[in-house]
Amino acid sequence: MASRLVLRIQERFARLTAGEQKLARLILDRSDDILAYSATEIAEMAGVSKATAARFFQHLGYTDFNEVRLQSREERNRTEPYELSVTQSTEVALGRSLSTHLELELSNLTRTFEEMRSDKVRQAAELIYRAPHVWVLGLGIDEGFARYVRLLLARLRHSVMILGINQGSWAEDLAMAGPKDALLLVTLPPHQAVLKPILAYAATSRLNVVTVTDRSSMLELQRHSKVVLPCHAASFALGPSHTAVASVLRLLCLTLASIGGQGAEQRAEIVAAIHEELGDFDLEP
Repeated sequence: MASRLVLRIQERFARLTAGEQKLARLILDRSDDILAYSATEIAEMAGVSKATAARFFQHLGYTDFNEVRLQSREERNRTEPYELSVTQSTEVALGRSLSTHLELELSNLTRTFEEMRSDKVRQAAELIYRAPHVWVLGLGIDEGFARYVRLLLARLRHSVMILGINQGSWAEDLAMAGPKDALLLVTLPPHQAVLKPILAYAATSRLNVVTVTDRSSMLELQRHSKVVLPCHAASFALGPSHTAVASVLRLLCLTLASIGGQGAEQRAEIVAAIHEELGDFDLEP
């Protein structure tokens, strides 16, 4: 689906009528094939009238659905398709894999930051910087990125903790979280079942949730988050790519460092001095 269509839906979603929001969710959920259908078919799939569909596209700034199709074709023509191929030559296969992998990862990074809103990044950083305590959550493979960003944040501010660092300690950790604490969530699909009750409790406890996720999950997680920072995570296999996620997390920490100013810089220096005193970083060749 055309990235400009995605952006327009996200920017205007809250101002759409209930019927138009149903149509918007369908388009975002069926992004891979939705443009293969006609406007009438899409309206039927969403359970709305053709008039609602017409108003929906007009509210997004399009004349009609045909203009959406045209925009999509233009964008796809500018983007090289990515696919895997089987070859008898290991050398050729490796060369193709390296080049196509690099192209896809660069595409994920480029599209992520072209579409990222700097005001949202700053809003997320300010919520984290001003929170009494910061909790970081990543489930499954995302846990590694939660640990990574926790270390970066701890160099810039106090009281940064992993939520559920000990297996089965969700209840104990959540009991320590209080109003205006920040929860930084890193999650890419498939999302684990325990995530929904955790987010429900976070809402009850009035935690400010900042979420880093993929674009297909953005709309759902917006319901539970103060700020969502969406990433492109296309990949060939082994689940979504985390390349853009890691870069967005680093940008978030750099933005927080600029907000923290001298205080954040002094803390980073103190942490570095403690590392030197402990001798836990071996810098010798």
